[in-house]
Amino acid sequence: MNRIIQTVSCFLCCLLTILMICGCQTSAASGTKEKSNSDLLGDTDGDGSVSIGDVTVIQQHIANIISLQNERLKCADINGNGSVDITDATELQRYLAEYDVTYAVGKPISNDTEEPPAIEQTGMTNQVPSSYLSAAAQGGTVREIKYQSKDYAGNGGDITKQAFVYLPYGYDEKDADTRYNILYLMHGWGGHAGEYFEYANIKNIFDNMIANGDIEPLIVVSATFYHDNSDRDFGSSEDALRAFHNDFENHLMQAVEGQFHTYAKSTSDEDLKASRDHRAFGGFSLGSVTTWLQFCYDYDYIRYFLPMSGSSWYYGTYGDFQIKKNVDFIESLVEDNDLDSRGYFIYHAVGTQDQVKSQSIDMANEMISRERFTPNHYVFYQKEGGVHDHNAVREFIYNALPHFFTKQNTAPADQEYFTKDTNISDVQNDAAFGDYGKLIFPVNSGYYSGSTLGDLSMTWYSYIDPDKTVEIANYLKNRAVNGNTVFYDIYTETEKAADPDKRNTGLFFFKGEKNKPFAICNAGGGFAYVGAMHDSFPHALELSKMGYNAFALIYRPGSQTACEDLARAIAFIHEHADELEVSTENYSLWGGSAGARMASWLGTYGTEAFGEKSYPKPVAVIMQYTGLSEVTGNEPPTYNCVGTSDGIANYRTMQNRINGIKANGTDAEIEIFDGLPHGFGLGTGTAAEGWINTAVAFWEKHI
Repeated sequence: MNRIIQTVSCFLCCLLTILMICGCQTSAASGTKEKSNSDLLGDTDGDGSVSIGDVTVIQQHIANIISLQNERLKCADINGNGSVDITDATELQRYLAEYDVTYAVGKPISNDTEEPPAIEQTGMTNQVPSSYLSAAAQGGTVREIKYQSKDYAGNGGDITKQAFVYLPYGYDEKDADTRYNILYLMHGWGGHAGEYFEYANIKNIFDNMIANGDIEPLIVVSATFYHDNSDRDFGSSEDALRAFHNDFENHLMQAVEGQFHTYAKSTSDEDLKASRDHRAFGGFSLGSVTTWLQFCYDYDYIRYFLPMSGSSWYYGTYGDFQIKKNVDFIESLVEDNDLDSRGYFIYHAVGTQDQVKSQSIDMANEMISRERFTPNHYVFYQKEGGVHDHNAVREFIYNALPHFFTKQNTAPADQEYFTKDTNISDVQNDAAFGDYGKLIFPVNSGYYSGSTLGDLSMTWYSYIDPDKTVEIANYLKNRAVNGNTVFYDIYTETEKAADPDKRNTGLFFFKGEKNKPFAICNAGGGFAYVGAMHDSFPHALELSKMGYNAFALIYRPGSQTACEDLARAIAFIHEHADELEVSTENYSLWGGSAGARMASWLGTYGTEAFGEKSYPKPVAVIMQYTGLSEVTGNEPPTYNCVGTSDGIANYRTMQNRINGIKANGTDAEIEIFDGLPHGFGLGTGTAAEGWINTAVAFWEKHI
C-alpha cells in the first residue's frame, strides 16, 4: 500500500511540474497573494494560500527536517486523522492537480484557540428587572475596613484609608475552603468610599443577581482614590486617581484579601498575580479613567475591567484625550505582555445621553478598528437614554457581571511557545523574561554552541536532552506570562553597582507545594561558566514535580565567589520564606561538578564561612561527578553519583570520600554507573536514569 501511495505521489509531482511549466499552476504560485486572516486546510506554510510549497512543507515534516506545530500542524492534516504522513501530501497534490478530493482543502478550518465571543462587540444594554431594585430575601452585608497606606499623591506620608466591603449572603469567616471572586469599584469626582452601596439600589442588584443565579457569589469593594475620603478640586482629584494604583498594589489588595476569602492563597505578590483570573476592577466617570489606568498598570493582578463613562487618560487629560495615542499604548501592552493568551476582558459602557459620552465613543471606535481587540477582549455597550448618573451605573453592572469570571475566561492551559527549532537567542530575548532572559543560558557564550534549543551543546557535558531543554523554556515562560515570579535577585542594586558581576546572579524558582522544604540546585561549569540548562534546571523542574520547592542558582564563576553567592541564596530564601511559601526546615543542597563542590563546602563550613550570618545547615547534600576528596568530619549526610568513564571526576576518588564520611558516623551513599562519562545530568536514556529518585529518597530519610 505504501508503495502505491509513493508511486501516485511521484506521478502527481511530475504532473504538477508540467502544470507549472505550462502556466497552469494555481494563482498562489503565479503571483503573490494577500495573506488570509483564516487558517486554510492545506496552507502549511501560513502564507494564506495553498500551493506546491505546502506539499514540500509536509514532506519536510515527514522527513523530520522541520517540525510543524499548532495551527500549521492542523493545516497539514488533510484527511483529519490526527497525524501528518505521506497520505496528506498525496491528497494535497491531488487537489493542486485538480483531481476530485473529499477534503475541504483551501477552506478555513476551525481554530480552537479562540473561543466564540460571548456577546456581540457593540450594542445596547438590557434594562435591570424592576424586582432587582427591591431588597432580596437573602441579602449580603457591608463592612467598613480601615487600612494603612501612604499619601502617594501628596507628601508620601503614612495615612489611614477607608474602604467598604460587600460580603454575599452565606459568607462564613470560618469557612476558608470557599473562595470568592472579587470586584473593586471606584467612584468619580467628588465621590467617596462606600458610595456603591448607598446609591441607586446597587447593593440590591448584587443580592438579587446572586440569589437568582445570574452570577456566582462575589465580594465587592467600594474604595476611594482620595487620601482622606473627602472631595477635592478636579486637578487634585486627577492627581489622586493617577497615583491610586500604588495604593492598590501595595495596600488595598493586601488589606482586603488578607482578611476575606478570595482566590489569592496569600497576599504575597506572586499569589495576588496568580489569582488575576478572579479579580475585576470597575469605575464610573473619573473612576472609569482610574479603571483604564488600572489596566495600564495592573494587568498582572486584574483580568476583568468595567470602565463606565470615561476613556483612558494615560496620555492627556480632560479635553485633551489623545485617543489614538492611548489605544496605541494599550495595544502595545497587550502584545508585549502576551495578554491575548493570558486573557483579559474589558466591558466599556456609557449612556446615549451622557454629557461626556464623546470620549467613550471615540475610544470605542478606535479600539474596535484594531484587529487585536476582538469581542472576547473588548466590547462597548450603551444605555438607551442613559445619563451621567448611578442609574446608568447599576445597569452597566447588571449587564457586565455575567460576562466576568466565566468558564470561557478561565486561565489558559500551558502553551508550547518554544520548540527544538527555536533559536536560543529568541528565548534569551523573549519579552516575558525581561532582563533575566540572558541568564537562562551561559552568560559566557564561549562555553556553549548550537543556535537552536535542539542543537545546544555545552563544554564538559554529555547527554543533553533537547526535549528537556524545550520543556524548561516553556515552563519558565508559562509561569512568567501567567504572572508568577520565576526569577529573584539575591543582591540589592547598591551591591550590584559596587560589583557589576553580581548583575549576572540570581535564583530561578521552580515552585512546588506550599510550605514544603526547598532545594538549591547548583550547575557545574568548571567555575568558568554556569551550565544551568543541563545541570540544574532539569533537576529543579523534576523536584518541583515531586512537590518540593526548587531553586536553580546562577552564580559568579570562581570557587570563592560562587560559594559567596550560594551563601547569599541560602540567606535570601530564609529571609523571604513567607513570601516564597517555602519551609526553611530540612532543606537540601544539590550540585553537579563544580556545583557539587559548592554544595559540599556550604554544607560543611556553613554560610558564615562565606560572608553571611549563620543559617541552619542542609539536612542532605546531593552531589554528582566531582573529584572532591577532603573529609573534615563536619559533612552533612551526602549522596553521590558518577560514571566509571568520567575523565574529570574519578569515581574511585568519590567512592573513597563517601567511605570517609561514613567512617565518621554520617550517612552517605554512592551510585556508580558503568561506562558513563562526565556531566550526564538527569541521565535520561542512560544507565543513570532514575538516580534523582534515589537521591530524593536519601534526602527524605533525613527530613
